[in-house]
Amino acid sequence: MRTDYRDDGVVALPGALGSECMTLALEAYEWSLDNPGPGASNLPNQASGTFFQDLANPQAFEQYFDLVNHPDLVAILKELFVGKHAWFMYEQVFKKHSGSTRRTPWHQDTPYLPIDGNDLAVIWISFDNVDRDSTLEFVMKSHRGTLFDGSRFDPRDDTAPLYDHADYPRLPDIEANRNQYPIVGWPCSPGDVIVFHPSMLHGGGATTGTQLRRTLSLRYFGEDAVIAERPGAKVANRPKNLHPLHRVRQNPAGSPFRHADFPQTY
Repeated sequence: MRTDYRDDGVVALPGALGSECMTLALEAYEWSLDNPGPGASNLPNQASGTFFQDLANPQAFEQYFDLVNHPDLVAILKELFVGKHAWFMYEQVFKKHSGSTRRTPWHQDTPYLPIDGNDLAVIWISFDNVDRDSTLEFVMKSHRGTLFDGSRFDPRDDTAPLYDHADYPRLPDIEANRNQYPIVGWPCSPGDVIVFHPSMLHGGGATTGTQLRRTLSLRYFGEDAVIAERPGAKVANRPKNLHPLHRVRQNPAGSPFRHADFPQTY
């Protein structure tokens, strides 16, 4: 599994989470919906439904503690990571509901994050049955390729650049040219997980009608994680309750990605 993860950038693990872990995951997810943090927003959506997301709530560490340290999740990380230690970085919740919603645009996560390394993992959990047409999709091995500019998630143009920076090429229009890319995806049921490196190009299916999509992503890092400089990464006049994900941006590029507030899972 570790070899597949390093080579392909993504693995699907059917039935990896037992009922106890899924109960904790749903409780954490619902806490996030009831307690939106500074990063909460409804993403732009030209269809009739609502596409809600929240991430990196500085109050979530305590609420998510039992979940992110659950043996089912720790076992996955120990299989995938080479190093002897791992830390929890942050959570992200998505809810598509109340009508049709757009696709989640193709993008990579690392352009938004001040981190590089091999021992990085996003554990994606769905609380609803997701078929192949609606699931999260990936361009195989893209974590080893170009790091593109971030997407602004502009519904008029999924490739509209976030930074418009010379070091980050504009995202290609993958959806319009699907036959040119090695795209993979798996249907999922509650208890299944998909684990991917945050540099993977990925995007999610749309929803239609009364379809409900509730998903939770848990992001972890290991010993080889280092600070990466990103455009606009410095935060001026930092408030006291700033998430450590933003505090760590102040450290020099190439230094170990560490902060005392990131919980160590093992």
